[in-house]
Amino acid sequence: MAEIVLEKKPEPAKLRVYLGAAPGVGKTYVMLNHAHQLKQSGVDVVIGLVETHGRKETEDQIRDLEVVPLKVIPYRGVNLKEMDVDAIIARHPDSVIVDELAHTNVPGSKNRKRYEDVQELLDAGINVMTAVNIQHLETLNDAVNRSANTTIRETVPDSFIKRADEVVNIDLTVEELRNRLRAGKIYAPEKVEQSLANFFRKGNLNMLRELALRTTAEQVSSRASEYRRTQGLEQAPVPEKVMVCLSTRPGTERLLRIGSRIAGRLATNWYAVYVTPPDDKGHSDPEAHQRLEEYMRMARDLGAKVVQLTDRNVSDALIRFAQQENISHVVFGQSARSRFDILLRGSVLNRFLAEVRDVTVQVVPMAKPLRRQ
Repeated sequence: MAEIVLEKKPEPAKLRVYLGAAPGVGKTYVMLNHAHQLKQSGVDVVIGLVETHGRKETEDQIRDLEVVPLKVIPYRGVNLKEMDVDAIIARHPDSVIVDELAHTNVPGSKNRKRYEDVQELLDAGINVMTAVNIQHLETLNDAVNRSANTTIRETVPDSFIKRADEVVNIDLTVEELRNRLRAGKIYAPEKVEQSLANFFRKGNLNMLRELALRTTAEQVSSRASEYRRTQGLEQAPVPEKVMVCLSTRPGTERLLRIGSRIAGRLATNWYAVYVTPPDDKGHSDPEAHQRLEEYMRMARDLGAKVVQLTDRNVSDALIRFAQQENISHVVFGQSARSRFDILLRGSVLNRFLAEVRDVTVQVVPMAKPLRRQ
């Protein structure tokens, strides 16, 4: 009888994220240091892309690591360089370093965002080491914008960080970081004073440092819980579930970020739910329909399951879904209607609170629409 040999499935590629509270904490430096340790132990590791930002100590860390040449992409009359995903896959090392995870690629690149490049490398079976600052997590966008009085335009979905096999927090005290800034090790001398007064304020750095530590702790806790569950070490508890009630109003992205953060803290699934009337085809208000499509895309990026319900009564649909799915946390946007109108006609929120018990409800203030002059 012929012997049957079962092929062993290759293990999925691993993602390690180096997380920092701010630029200059040393994420890239430590990542390169770890790459050299891997190389010395016989691991085939290459650099897909590293941003040294002109920091000599970081440049010196590259040393003899193999660097995959960048791809040249013509854009508006100039040649720009991006990571060459196809070349890395063709080279197929065991591990690759990909810096600046939140980066938006040049138009014409294979993928829109660098984290999508990383996902493609992982799908190809290549382990990835990457780095990102905490302010680039999508659900922290609002909090960082308020605290730092700045706009963070490049973000990474929290769901991508959650899929990491390991998160390494690169931590520096606030004073050490500010001293590095003063010494010219982070930004050029002409930017130092402005940075100290804005993003590198002590209060802002303390907040970012706390967020980075908390995010790392949540990741470790989630991984440990998953390990216990798969190993049968303890019975998994009944999971809590989060529901965000979508609308077409501007500012709904804030609800999604809050819902995703709640789900992250609870290490649970969450839903972004929208109710449409049976005869709505989205043609009456094209702008609102486009916003809804953007919110749904954002929800998926953040790890939500997007659910579209059809019902003439929004309250009935949301109540029914919450009860069927045993939802434990609900996020509503604050109504834009007047108190008199709510008194006269009732509101979805009031009806929901009256009929659904044992649910935590969070009502988020929404930005008021600008009046047309």
